[in-house]
Amino acid sequence: MSKKIQYMNTAEFEELLKNSDKPIILDFFSDDCPPCDVLAPIYEKMAEKYGDYISFAKIMRQDNRELALRFGVTGSPTVLFFKNGEEIGSRLSGFMTKPQVRKAIEEILGDVIPPSPIQRIDCDLLILGGGPAGLTAGLYAGRAKLNTVIVEESICGGQAASTNHIANYPGTEGAINGKVLTENMKNQALSFGVRIDDLKEIFEVKLEGTEKYIRTEDTEYYAKAIILATGSRPRALEAAGAEERKGRGVHYCATCDGAMYEGADVIVIGGGSAAIEEAVFLTRFADHVTIVHRRDGFRAAQIELDEARENDKITILTNKVVKEVVGGEFVLKEVVLKDVKTGKEEILKAAGAFVYVGNDPQTQMFKDQVNLDEMGYIIASEDTKTNVPGVFAAGDVRTKSVRQVATATSDGAIAAIMAEKYLVSLK
Repeated sequence: MSKKIQYMNTAEFEELLKNSDKPIILDFFSDDCPPCDVLAPIYEKMAEKYGDYISFAKIMRQDNRELALRFGVTGSPTVLFFKNGEEIGSRLSGFMTKPQVRKAIEEILGDVIPPSPIQRIDCDLLILGGGPAGLTAGLYAGRAKLNTVIVEESICGGQAASTNHIANYPGTEGAINGKVLTENMKNQALSFGVRIDDLKEIFEVKLEGTEKYIRTEDTEYYAKAIILATGSRPRALEAAGAEERKGRGVHYCATCDGAMYEGADVIVIGGGSAAIEEAVFLTRFADHVTIVHRRDGFRAAQIELDEARENDKITILTNKVVKEVVGGEFVLKEVVLKDVKTGKEEILKAAGAFVYVGNDPQTQMFKDQVNLDEMGYIIASEDTKTNVPGVFAAGDVRTKSVRQVATATSDGAIAAIMAEKYLVSLK
């Protein structure tokens, strides 16, 4: 735990706000909050780097509700910036990446930190991404005695680590917490000598040639082969007002923010397993939950749909999209729905909206170096080989029909075996 982070209550923060001669960054966090767990190590790392220039504070949102509501904070985590007693800059909310947090801080401070010295690391196999695919690839490569390094921009685990329970992973009894499952994977990889460098921001990637190259803020990595397993991230709601109301009525984690809507009417947007599962979860708090889906059919499993349809507190609307979210300064009041077949619009009253509209592959940095399909996924068949020799793709970044933890680990195993064969061929 960084000594440069102050854990505070309302009175202590108000005193800091009144007397601080430095800008302040404040994290409203909650218990049992997967996005908060993702942010915590990023916040620690940023505090170590910028703590002499900006005061880092954390406040438990549940224990300081009046302060949170005074600032219009209804979601966890929410990060705010202050200077001279007034809020400045842009807020951050929900799942955050290290680059997002760093850029927000540097917008407040300017470029005050000298660049870090660069070290060099050489290895046989470099794996980009520490989710189930990357960790499994690391396990297989480590057992094959390959000098293997995993580089992860966030913390290990990927989206699976933020899932409360995974009930369809082979060998687990009933259901397992995603964080526990991926921590087990990480420890297995480490036990075979794999190096894991997490919270590394990737600035440059060169995949062509016999030596692959990756540059982060403080390290240059050189490898004979590389596995791209950077996964995907939740897609934002594309509706008027959605970005402005992120954390102020528009949410991406029901586990984190659902309790704020005790006795209210909310909507869930999406038709996959996450959307249906979270809609059922929200009925613990909300009076009524409306699921809004743009198609007739659903990607969720039938057993999940049956549970939702049998719940008296859930209504399902199909062939509709959210065109706009409308509210006051801090709260959501209603959403404007549009029928995708007729074009007819209607207004639905809602105090909160929870978004599960799919994911975007994290492949932007590779787009001019490996072949991508029209959706941005890396074109690679079941052997995980890309069009570039020595470059393999595994997990959610790869073109395929099914994206589950089990298929990600399968990809990781195959990619590591293919990479080992490629490295043997070089000799």
